[in-house]
Amino acid sequence: MHFDISPMAKEDWPAVRDIYAEGIATGNATFETVVPDWTKWDTGHHRECRLVATDDRRILGWAATAPVSSRPAHAGVAEVSIYIAGPARGLGVGKAILTELIEMSERCGIWTLQAGIFPENVASIRLHKSCGFREVGLRQRLGQLAGVWRDVLLLERRSGSAGI
Repeated sequence: MHFDISPMAKEDWPAVRDIYAEGIATGNATFETVVPDWTKWDTGHHRECRLVATDDRRILGWAATAPVSSRPAHAGVAEVSIYIAGPARGLGVGKAILTELIEMSERCGIWTLQAGIFPENVASIRLHKSCGFREVGLRQRLGQLAGVWRDVLLLERRSGSAGI
């Protein structure tokens, strides 16, 4: 499958929103239950680290980083979000877009990427590990989704430039 990876633009939001909603509907992607509007989503994510993967007709997936803290000491720590449209899963889109996001984040001075993933989301865990993330812990009963307590596996990836 041929696809291109490029920076996300505001005009991409309708397709990004739909892919995000698809992920929410699985019940294994996020604690979110509704997609936020563009303004809220835009405000909560780094402007320079957001990507879309596209083929000739549509957006296949997206990835972005968000700050984990407003403290200056944590300026280089970001949380990763990645969502791939159902028909594009398993075709290498996730690996390509996450790899590019890692490179982009390092160019932007991010030294630690973290991801919180439901343990049931085996494909996402496998994807992150294939891109150099490692498990750092399991946060048990972190929150409820549809009245069910959910655990979250915490993974992180350190930049080689962090000297760690």
